[in-house]
Amino acid sequence: MNQGRNIFQTAGFGRLLHFSLQPLAFSLFLAPLFCGSAAEQPSAVSSSSHALPVRGLHLTASSKKDLPIALQFIREVLPRERVNTLILEFDYNFDFQSRPEFASPSSLGKEDVEQLVKACRENQINLIPQLNCLGHQSWAKRNGRLLEKHPDFDETPGKYPNNEGIYCRSYCPLHPEVHHVIFDLIDELARACEAKSFHIGMDEVFTLADPDCPRCKGKDPAQLFAGEAKTLQAHLKEIGCRMWMWGDRLLDARSTSLGKWEASEIATQSAIDLLPMDIVICDWHYDKAPETALFFARKGFDVVACPWRKPAVALSELSHIQAIRSGADAEAARHALGMLQTTWCGFSAFARACKDQEDGAASEQNSASQSARCFLTLFKAMREKQQPAQ
Repeated sequence: MNQGRNIFQTAGFGRLLHFSLQPLAFSLFLAPLFCGSAAEQPSAVSSSSHALPVRGLHLTASSKKDLPIALQFIREVLPRERVNTLILEFDYNFDFQSRPEFASPSSLGKEDVEQLVKACRENQINLIPQLNCLGHQSWAKRNGRLLEKHPDFDETPGKYPNNEGIYCRSYCPLHPEVHHVIFDLIDELARACEAKSFHIGMDEVFTLADPDCPRCKGKDPAQLFAGEAKTLQAHLKEIGCRMWMWGDRLLDARSTSLGKWEASEIATQSAIDLLPMDIVICDWHYDKAPETALFFARKGFDVVACPWRKPAVALSELSHIQAIRSGADAEAARHALGMLQTTWCGFSAFARACKDQEDGAASEQNSASQSARCFLTLFKAMREKQQPAQ
């Protein structure tokens, strides 16, 4: 638990339930990527491919009371594991002052985050804040704080009482006031973290172009999705931040057979051809390791592969990234940045699970333990295979 938010609220229940892939159909999707001559195929991994620029960890931001645990973990565990990128998912769990309606005294505030920034800086760790945009604006019967404070931003206002019949609510990307609020929150969080990059989420969006939305009805979901991503990217560029986002809505669920969670069934996949190329795509797959990182790299996007709880999947994704980096396609090679371990269990729970794993006392029956085991296995493999990138 992290400030009352459990694993399902943080990760999206869909990521815990689906995890079914059909390799044959997926191979048909990837066929165009591998149809060149033998000289164009990825070669065996060379030593130069091992120096991954991104060796990352994604965590939910700690509560205020758990700040000492977070600081100790950053100072002791992350350097030992050679983590150089830390994404902290704050969402609305920050004591915002720019928008008083989002103030949260029990959450981390500016002074607390300054300590996290200092700890990261001292250990050469790039701190990247995250605030979920577009989707993930509700969980179960409860709306998130954005729609709680600004219910008119809802893509489907008045529909789905108690949120029954939907996964998570979305805000309307065409509402004339929504970005005034979102940008204030992003700016404050980016300043507090002294951020050079910012993660905007945008995963698992199912509610978009709703037929009852007066602004979005009848519009192309891919155009709406791309428009929102471009709006956020342009603003982040103005404040000196590079945009990171999840990649699932940019994959076609049908042609890949990845399913509606890891890919899109709402016709957003063509948005990939409308986006600026300076976005980092976080390509998450948790049950198997499809080679979608190569798809993103050949589209011209920097990409990181994102495992969660299965060490074998994490190691396969690492092999895919290393193969791209060592392959004959030099353009794709430069876009394969590395790995980003996800957790979905809360900062303090993950920190405790890592210690338990190292002490040999961890249970394999909970998410924190599983993700900690995956993290330690993955980063051990990277340490054994690579020297830190200069």
